[in-house]
Amino acid sequence: MQKEVLVHVEHLYRYYGHTCAVQDVSFELAKGEVLGFLGPNGAGKSSTMQIITGNLAPSAGSISVHGIDLLDSPKRAKTEIGYLPEQPPVYRELTVDEYLTYCARLHHVARGQRDRAVRTAKERCGLGDVGRRLIGNLSKGYRQRVGIAQAIIHTPAVVILDEPTVGLDPIQIREIRALVRELGEEHGIILSTHILPEVQATCSRVQIIHQGQLVFADSITGLEQRLNATSLVAAFHARPDLDTLQQLPGVSAAESLPDGRIRIHYRDTDPSEALIEQAVSKHWRLYELTPERRTLEQIFIELTCSEQTADAPEEAA
Repeated sequence: MQKEVLVHVEHLYRYYGHTCAVQDVSFELAKGEVLGFLGPNGAGKSSTMQIITGNLAPSAGSISVHGIDLLDSPKRAKTEIGYLPEQPPVYRELTVDEYLTYCARLHHVARGQRDRAVRTAKERCGLGDVGRRLIGNLSKGYRQRVGIAQAIIHTPAVVILDEPTVGLDPIQIREIRALVRELGEEHGIILSTHILPEVQATCSRVQIIHQGQLVFADSITGLEQRLNATSLVAAFHARPDLDTLQQLPGVSAAESLPDGRIRIHYRDTDPSEALIEQAVSKHWRLYELTPERRTLEQIFIELTCSEQTADAPEEAA
């Protein structure tokens, strides 16, 4: 069954003077997906997010939200978007109920539906017991919940969350991540974060932007396959030549490590069994064989380690 596409971004560009902060970015977001959007500082991530939310005009390209062209009909398109910036736009001097009622009015929720909209948002965000409390007296975790509640109070198709767990304690982080996963069942979620484990814990897809271009886009399942071991670390009492190891089936390279062990790189075929057989027959006295599993951090660094543009403007972050 084909999923309903909620966001369609095609050939997006954004220039700051002569600097291209966003270059030919295209992607889609479907209902029921949580898309992790990653990128180092200055990569163009924030510019892309601001364009999608309608807060920044693109230099070229098109964006549609729930079938509505954001550039042709910005007001209609924005009714389908809920947005939580990195700093939640909450009024500390208001109670939770007062603030959410105000947000419902801003989003043009009909007068007769506002109380229900506030109750529903509070229930979904775990705010049922704090409606009469001043926002300024809440913990940061609860203020984040209030920020998410204002983003969903008008039941938008798309919810965009920018660093929703920054500054929270481990328990609060776990609770917000669970809330994001729950919201992802009924909405399309774009989650911007610098916390790499958060992507694996929360998202169904991930994409990485670097120097204005998307350099990685895959499902979490595809990412997990990329994280599978592609090298082995072996130690021998009678160490074989590297050339001999490179002749094993599937081995692409072998390198010496400073501690005397050997790292064996392979492509599709795990050479462990062949290596053990050779070690036994040739008396290499193998005493360690450890698969190395790549991390998302390693993939992120590999894709984004090239030198950043020195004169990139602050807006391109």
